[in-house]
Amino acid sequence: MAAEDLVERRSIDVVPDGERHGTAFSQFTLWFGANLQITAVVTGALAVVFGGDVVWSLAGLALGNLLGGAVMALHSAQGPRLGLPQMIQSRAQFGVRGAVVPLLLVILMYVGFFASGSVLAGQATAELTHTDDTTGIVLFAVVTAVLASVGYRVIHALGRIASVICALAFVYLGIRLVDRVDIGALLGDARFDLPVFLLAVSLSASWQLAFGPYVADYSRYLPRTTSAKATFWWTLSGSAIGAQSSMAFGVLVAASAGDAFLDHQVAYVVGLGGTGLVASFLYFVIALGKLTVNVLNTYGGFMSMVTSVSGFRGMRVLGPRGRAAYIAVIMVAGTAVALLGKDSFLTSFKDFLLFLLTFFTPWSAINLVDYYLISKERYDIPALFDPHGRYGAWRRDALTVYGIGLLAQLPFLVTHFYTGPLVEPLGGADISWLVGLAVPAVLYWALARRGAVEPGAGPRSERGVSPTAGETPTP
Repeated sequence: MAAEDLVERRSIDVVPDGERHGTAFSQFTLWFGANLQITAVVTGALAVVFGGDVVWSLAGLALGNLLGGAVMALHSAQGPRLGLPQMIQSRAQFGVRGAVVPLLLVILMYVGFFASGSVLAGQATAELTHTDDTTGIVLFAVVTAVLASVGYRVIHALGRIASVICALAFVYLGIRLVDRVDIGALLGDARFDLPVFLLAVSLSASWQLAFGPYVADYSRYLPRTTSAKATFWWTLSGSAIGAQSSMAFGVLVAASAGDAFLDHQVAYVVGLGGTGLVASFLYFVIALGKLTVNVLNTYGGFMSMVTSVSGFRGMRVLGPRGRAAYIAVIMVAGTAVALLGKDSFLTSFKDFLLFLLTFFTPWSAINLVDYYLISKERYDIPALFDPHGRYGAWRRDALTVYGIGLLAQLPFLVTHFYTGPLVEPLGGADISWLVGLAVPAVLYWALARRGAVEPGAGPRSERGVSPTAGETPTP
C-alpha cells in the first residue's frame, strides 16, 4: 500500500461504499487492544483503593463492564449503517449547532483521557529513554499526534498489534502475580458493602460509556451490509473482556501491594515481571497499550472539534494542515493537563471518571432512543450538515431533556468535591449513572412519541437511509 493510501482523507463526511472495507471482527481486536493497558489496571485498582475487597470488586467491575459495554456497543453498531463519525449523528437530536453542547464535553473528555494516559505512559517512556517523567510525557504525546494524523488504517493496525503483544504480556504478569501473592486468602476475605460495590460498577461502567462518543468512528468504514448484531457483539466482547482482564489484574495488585503500587503504578507492575530486558519489554508494552487508546482519544478529539466548528462555519474541505492543527490542539492541551496533574493522579482520575459518567449518560440515552426507537435507524444524512434543514440549528426539546438528565443525577452523585443529598439515605451508594440513563431516555421517548419536536425536525418515520457518497456534501 502506498503512503498516500495509508493517510486517511475523510474527516466528518460520509464514507462512500467504494471505500468501505474490513469485517466486524476488526472491532474485537481494536477494543480488546485498547483496553489491555495500564489505565484500565489503575481503574480496577481504584475499586480496592477506595474500600472494596477482591471478590466484590471483581463482581462489580464485571457488571459495570457488561452494562456500560452494551451501551457502548449499541453506538458502535451505528457506524456501518450510516458511515459517519459518532457525534455527527447527535445533530439529528440536538440540531446542527445544538450538538456543540455535548460536543464540548466530549472534547473535554478526550483531553482528560489523553492527559491521564500520558501520565502513565510517560513514566514508561521515561524509563525506556532514560529521561525524566516530563520528557517522557512530551515524547509520548508527539508520537500519539503523528499516528492520529495518519488516521483510520494505522489505528486499526495498532489495535491488532497491541491486542496480541499486550495479551501475552498480561498473561505473563498474571502468572508472576499469582506466584507472588496468596490468591486464596484474598478471595476468602469477602465482605459485601453496597456503596463500595456500586462504586466498582460505576468505575467500569464509566470507563465503557466514555468510549460511546467515538466508538462509531472506528466502525464507519465497515461495509454497509455488515451485520449490526455482529458489530455489537464483537465490540462488546473485545471491550468488556479486555477491560475486565486489566481491571482484575489491578484489583489483585492493589489488594496485595498496597502503597507499593500506589506510589508508582508503572514501576510496580514492571517490577512484577523482572529486570533487564524483561523490564524494558514491559515498559514498551505499557507504552504501546497507552499509545493505542491515546491515538483513539486524539483522533476522536479531532473529529469532535471539526464537527463543532463545521456546525457554525458550514461545509468545507479539511486539508492535511487543518487536520494537523486540530490534532496539535488536542495534544498540547492534553499534555499540559498531564504535566499539571501527574502528582495527584489517582484521586483526580477517579473523580474525572465519575464526572464523565454524569455528562455522557444523558447524551447516550437520548442518542440511542432516537436512533433505535424513534428514527428506526434511518437519518436524512444531507440534513445533518444543513442548519436550515430538517433537523434545524438548535433542538430545544433534546437540549432541555439533556439538561434535566444532568440535574436528575446530582442528588445521587458522589465525588471528592461534591456529594448529593440523597447519597446518605442510600448508604453512600452512587446510582447517578442509572438515573442519568433512565430519566432522559424515558422523557425523550415520551416527547418524541407525542410529536413534541422542534419545527423543521420533520416526521421521524420519513427520514431517509444514509445516501451514497455522491449525495452527501463534503465538510
